[in-house]
Amino acid sequence: MQEESKGLGNNYNMDMSRRFFRRWWKVLVAAFVVGAIASGIAAWLIKPLYKSSAVIFPTNSNRLSKAIMDYHYSLDFMDYGIERDCEYAIQILSSKRMQQAVCEHFNLLEHYGIPADHPHRLFKLEEQYKSNITVKRTEFLGVEIGVLDQDPQWAADIANYIASMYDTLCHEIHHDRALSAAEVMDGVCASMEKEIDSLSNLPATAWRTKLIADKCEQLADLQTRATQTRVDKNLEVSYKYSVDPAIVADKKAYPKRLLIILGGSLGAVVVCIFTLLIFCPAKKDDE
Repeated sequence: MQEESKGLGNNYNMDMSRRFFRRWWKVLVAAFVVGAIASGIAAWLIKPLYKSSAVIFPTNSNRLSKAIMDYHYSLDFMDYGIERDCEYAIQILSSKRMQQAVCEHFNLLEHYGIPADHPHRLFKLEEQYKSNITVKRTEFLGVEIGVLDQDPQWAADIANYIASMYDTLCHEIHHDRALSAAEVMDGVCASMEKEIDSLSNLPATAWRTKLIADKCEQLADLQTRATQTRVDKNLEVSYKYSVDPAIVADKKAYPKRLLIILGGSLGAVVVCIFTLLIFCPAKKDDE
């Protein structure tokens, strides 16, 4: 008896749905058409965005001077970077220094139409920058720089500029670090030279001779490392392999107008159905 009631309930609901659509199908069709027209107009009013992408491979972060000057050094600075180098590259490409350099070079504040006297212009510029410019790792440990812009030429130029600025920022970071290290090493070398001179004035003994030899060996090692650091400080090499430079797109990437129209049409139908169910309940004659 319970199963029969359940079956009748299901049939009743299905019949109600059929009667509902038979009664209101013209209204639903009208809602679909109106939704399609409205979403179509909205889609055409949206300014299209073009996308250009540049792909780079970070190089190995091994020290170039050590790879050249130390024949015992087994790692090759010409190798492609490992996962660690890829993460370093993403961090540099996504950094505030990179964002500031790009915004100043292309005057993005004016390009994005943000008033210079706007109280939150920097916040709006950062939000616009992050929504239009993305940096992500590829499947094979490369880094893809994607840029969306209303002007396809600008999109390609910005992507290529970011790729080129990567070398500049890497060189600045390595130069600052090498400069500090070179100053420390020069101070240590000077102190050790004075210590060796002081030992040379002591009476000649086997202990003094051995100590001076040990100090001279340490000094030679430090001088070699200081030389390598000075080489690193002045080197201007590329820290990446450019695989695919950005090219000017000939087709927009956004918006997908067909999807917008379809979504707007179906959304209008759904809203219409709920409105009819709430404000136009079924009549008793229809039950």
